[in-house]
Amino acid sequence: MLNRILVLDDNKDVLDVVEETLSYENYQVLVTSDGQNIIEIAKIFRPDLFILDYKAIGRTSEDICRQIKWHPLFGQVPVILSSAYYHRNIDYSKMGCDDIIAKPFGLDELLGKVNQLVPARD
Repeated sequence: MLNRILVLDDNKDVLDVVEETLSYENYQVLVTSDGQNIIEIAKIFRPDLFILDYKAIGRTSEDICRQIKWHPLFGQVPVILSSAYYHRNIDYSKMGCDDIIAKPFGLDELLGKVNQLVPARD
């Protein structure tokens, strides 16, 4: 069984590249721009990792990340925030995320963070 990654971003190009890259690395990937229904989507998909755009459409990733971390099904699931607006003076860990990646990011950097946070499957 492949590890599952749910990616939320409002940029279709980012979604396409991330989906292709992670799929090539043998992850099952679901991409969405629907920040309003992310928990409902996650209940169906059951991700092992979330990657959230910091400036998601309709909601802040801070709200979404907290909702994920407080949910009984997803509280232990790691979350990576991706942001083109990365500021070193913000404590992103207080938002509940496990890591952050600044846009534009390299694919090797993305894979390194994903591989570090997603448990290996036998």
